[in-house]
Amino acid sequence: MKTLRLHLLRHGLTQGNLDGLYIGHTDLPLCEAGRKQLSEMKAQFRYPETQFIFSSPLKRCLETAQILYPGVKPMVIDALTEYDFGEYDGRSAEELHEKSPIFDRWLAGEPEIKPPFGESNEDFTRRVCSAFARIVEGLLKTGTDDAVILSHGGVLMAIMANFALPEAPATDWLMPSGCGYTLRIDPTLWMAGQKAEALEEIPLSSQEQSDRYYEGWDYYPDDDDFDVSEYV
Repeated sequence: MKTLRLHLLRHGLTQGNLDGLYIGHTDLPLCEAGRKQLSEMKAQFRYPETQFIFSSPLKRCLETAQILYPGVKPMVIDALTEYDFGEYDGRSAEELHEKSPIFDRWLAGEPEIKPPFGESNEDFTRRVCSAFARIVEGLLKTGTDDAVILSHGGVLMAIMANFALPEAPATDWLMPSGCGYTLRIDPTLWMAGQKAEALEEIPLSSQEQSDRYYEGWDYYPDDDDFDVSEYV
């Protein structure tokens, strides 16, 4: 069986991101700054080529796919939708610290705590991991070499925390908008324990560039505190 490279990409910026709000199932489009940023990044950096994209159904992911992969029609997977924040959706952490008595417990990751009318951490993780496993197993069965999962920060962090080697908590896999990680999935390793090797950050540098978009996210592995290859 072939080794699979699965590229996890976070959608571009929305106004909710810029405002520092929790945005889950609210179907915000990309903001103008987000569209411009993705177009600039596509021109200056190298995104993996693929003919297969699995995407969240929300506009911000589908619009990101149109910009980065205009010739590829995404396969929409409902289970790749961002966390259901319930009554927390559209509100800031500062506001919730003051007004919600369970917010700190939820933020600390207690598995059964959930926002009012929202999704618990446990249910979210189960949903995302089940969807990811189904995607991987389907791709391995068909002998596919590579594919992209285009989704949300919370979804992709959950995938990395539960499947990636080296093992690390979700907060260690934070990624800026328009960025992500490539996983290398060896069929033998996957079948033995459903694990995948964290191979590299994406997009890759295509020319000498300073880190003009994000503090803390560096496209040069030798100098990057977040470089996963240091732990593999």
